[in-house]
Amino acid sequence: MPGAYWVNTVREVRDTEKLAAYVRLAGPAIAAAGGTFVARGTPGAAFEEGSRERTALIRFASVEAAVAAYESEAYQEALRALGDGAVRDIRVVEALDQT
Repeated sequence: MPGAYWVNTVREVRDTEKLAAYVRLAGPAIAAAGGTFVARGTPGAAFEEGSRERTALIRFASVEAAVAAYESEAYQEALRALGDGAVRDIRVVEALDQT
């Protein structure tokens, strides 16, 4: 099984306190669901129509595991804390099989 990556890009921060509350809850929720942060921060470079928005890359065992993490009660609690505090783009993509 090749695994999957959850890519989270913050397009706009509307409320830093809500975003901070989300971060405090989301990290442990994602870890509890088997997610591992691979990269997090502002891109060092962006090309073509890319942007320098804060991005997180999180590895999971499968697409299903990443979706289950997003749908988990613990992560939903983090989303409630975030509310309208940020505009984000979240995608889950299957990793390439390296065998």
